[in-house]
Amino acid sequence: MSRTAVVKIGTSSVTNALGELDDDALRKLCADVVAARSAGWQIVLVLSGAVAAGMPALGLTERPTDIGVLQAIAAVGQPRLIARVNHLLEDDGVIAGQVLLTPYDFVQRSQYLHARETFVRLLDLEVLPIVNENDTVADDEIRYGDNDRLAALVSHLLKAEVLVILTDIAGLFTADPRLDREASLIEEIVEVDAALELVAGRSGTARGSGGMASKLAAAKIAAWSGVRAVIAAASVGDVILGALESRAGVGTTVRARAERLSARKLWIAFAQGAQGRLMVDDGARRALLEQGGSLLAAGVTAVEGQFEAGDAVEVVGLDGVAFAKGLAGAGAATVRTLAGKRSSELPDDAPAAIIHRDDLVVLP
Repeated sequence: MSRTAVVKIGTSSVTNALGELDDDALRKLCADVVAARSAGWQIVLVLSGAVAAGMPALGLTERPTDIGVLQAIAAVGQPRLIARVNHLLEDDGVIAGQVLLTPYDFVQRSQYLHARETFVRLLDLEVLPIVNENDTVADDEIRYGDNDRLAALVSHLLKAEVLVILTDIAGLFTADPRLDREASLIEEIVEVDAALELVAGRSGTARGSGGMASKLAAAKIAAWSGVRAVIAAASVGDVILGALESRAGVGTTVRARAERLSARKLWIAFAQGAQGRLMVDDGARRALLEQGGSLLAAGVTAVEGQFEAGDAVEVVGLDGVAFAKGLAGAGAATVRTLAGKRSSELPDDAPAAIIHRDDLVVLP
């Protein structure tokens, strides 16, 4: 039975110093993918580089900063990128197919199921699915390296065994290895915590948009999906198969958690930025943590930020630490008027819960 893995490689690993597509890097990537497929793995490739592929076609030598122009360049570059990869795979008899997604495809149940069925059919046909965020309409990827997050969401969608995130350094180090000679590779992470996120936040690359923080965040999403994640250098020989087979010294491995979040709760926890914070008392905290209840107005002691109904908000205890995240049942102005009131004191048109338990995720 074939095993499924998602492999993500960023722009910095498939381009040269001028920001143009690097044929040698693409050739190596294709060879590594073929080797993994030959070993019995079903591979889904999340590939950045549409802007880099589009710039030469339009006679551009410097990457623009205007989002609209970047989207137009991506529209030109995306088919060229896929055509180039297909050409490199021809000799090995591998056919690639393009799948364009946005993170919103993962929160709507019908879209989620349809996307999964599309991948299943492609893999049954032995096609190599190549995924990218729909750059022509989704500007977050162009600015923030959202393909890291997208790859993690795809790994959840497919119930993949492994997510491999390829970059231009060997993995997560104790410090930035370009600045600190004493920095050492962290080979295994049991749980991504704030200290590790701080270390990752200091790392980045000259051409990559996401940096190590984005990659660690993606690995964290994968881990919460029950998927083992490996962050490794794209330049390492046979790196994909090495990561899949857990070879020693191949990157940083983030262990999968035993409990797997649903797609909806994964979206709430990681794919939406918090627009505000709700401070709650100890009684409400216990109800959420120990009883799996909804957050009621009576337990809310303070409201921070401006948010609308349906926006993501953090739930914070008396110690000031966020312990949960959820979708607000009402806007900030309404929640402020309801905060601290018992159910019997609420107006008839008040929401039954400030955050319903189905829209709430307890954080580690």
